[in-house]
Amino acid sequence: MNNRENFIAAMRRQPFERVPFQFSMCPALTDELIKRYGTSDIVSAFDMPVRYIELPAPKVMPDYRRFHKNADELTYIDEWGVGHKKGSLAHFTHFYPPMAEFETPDEVNSYPYPDIMDESRWVKVDEKVRQAHSEGRAAVFFAIQVFEPAWYLRGLDNLLADFLTDDEMASACMDNMCRIQCMAAERAAKSGADMIVFGDDVGSQRSLMMSLQTWRKWIKPATAATISAAKKINPNVFAMYHSDGVIDEIIPELIEIGVDILNPVQPECMDPVKIKQLYGDKLSFLGTVGTQTTMPFGTPQDVKDVVKKMIETVGKGGGLTIAPTHMLEPEVPWENIEAFIEAVREYGNYR
Repeated sequence: MNNRENFIAAMRRQPFERVPFQFSMCPALTDELIKRYGTSDIVSAFDMPVRYIELPAPKVMPDYRRFHKNADELTYIDEWGVGHKKGSLAHFTHFYPPMAEFETPDEVNSYPYPDIMDESRWVKVDEKVRQAHSEGRAAVFFAIQVFEPAWYLRGLDNLLADFLTDDEMASACMDNMCRIQCMAAERAAKSGADMIVFGDDVGSQRSLMMSLQTWRKWIKPATAATISAAKKINPNVFAMYHSDGVIDEIIPELIEIGVDILNPVQPECMDPVKIKQLYGDKLSFLGTVGTQTTMPFGTPQDVKDVVKKMIETVGKGGGLTIAPTHMLEPEVPWENIEAFIEAVREYGNYR
């Protein structure tokens, strides 16, 4: 089996040869990768089985300066109009939502949303999918989201308040984003991607960040619509749902709306072994190795022990792509990255 065939089989919980793996790095670690391997291509450097593909930036960036009183202070404004100002730590930025002071649904509806359906951009996605397949790797489109980009535009506090106190405003924000992301989901499925990343961070370290009823009213239907849009085009495309934090109470409903793979199953918040026991006949998993604990603060042996445990438990019978639960940040020692790779190859039946 090549990497792509093996990944698809493992995620379908069918006979496979080796446990798939993946991880990503922050800019500081990418610089270290370049020094050590002479490339910034992490997938090629470590022969990863999947390649993530994003929609490339537009040729001309829209001008959203009028939506920001502090435009001159911003580091950059992205194609959605969200302002970013460089923070004091690594690559992190402060967000400035362009709709923060909007008062009516009409303002939301008339906002100049970006043209993410520009076919010249999607042609490049198609090319990258073909490239991944030619390398024998699975192609993953990243990402189709509704709640997160909606709150990036409106502001998190504002949108959560809208959910509770202003149905018309909340509907305008979520309906516009759902409409755009459904079109993108259809086009991503047409590209030939093997998996599409859906989902939004809706969990905190202790619970959902909103009531279950609020999630069901505002986020579940929009997420269901985007997954349905993709699967109408390609019923076989994997729908991976991402949310950090504690989300165990919505897992049965994620399965109901078509989620195939859950990510990242953050071990600081949920027990991956228990989640596997409860839902492993219906769900596969991508993640399970903690980036708040094991990867930055464990020893290399700790990393190996966790990888071994996850492969032997969550990976039993297939259904696991083992990975750190988030991008590896600057505090992760390079020795722990090497330990992760060594353990995957030692315990994942690599020959």
